Amino acid sequence: MLFTPTPLAGAYLIEPERRADDRGFFVRTFCENEFAEHDLETRFVQVNAARNTQRGIVRGLHRQLAPHEEVKVVRCVQGSVFDVIVDCREGSPTRYRWFGATLSAANGTQLYVPKGFAHGYQVLEDESELNYLVSAHYAPGSEAGLRWNDPVLGIEWPVTADVDLSEKDAAWDLLKNR
Repeated sequence: MLFTPTPLAGAYLIEPERRADDRGFFVRTFCENEFAEHDLETRFVQVNAARNTQRGIVRGLHRQLAPHEEVKVVRCVQGSVFDVIVDCREGSPTRYRWFGATLSAANGTQLYVPKGFAHGYQVLEDESELNYLVSAHYAPGSEAGLRWNDPVLGIEWPVTADVDLSEKDAAWDLLKNR
């Protein structure tokens, strides 16, 4: 696996090293030793999947507050998404800055989302599916979020027409109102 730091400290793009032949390919998506060599989380308690039926769907931006903060390793296994993280760590020099990358079944790239980050994505192709490793159990009382289109964040989403999101995600407060 190739670990490439993003502009947000602690977050990485993880690219697979495919072993391919005319029958297909083999790729490792997690290795405890390789993650540990980069000082990344190696203990995960859940593997989640999310299926999305239509282009334009936005899920997020979600995070868990302390003491239930979580690391995520996100991978698109069908279709493609624009995956976004926002640094929400107090005292961080990149607080409320965002980073986005296209994750797809074709490129196999994963995004390592550290504790203290909000995470969300926009579906780029109908019938897209993600799998992600999560380091902590979901705690509903510790859930928080950011508005996907908050002008303070200025996220440049690739699909601007026909955006579809849940009532909960549409209702997160804007940062200026906090």
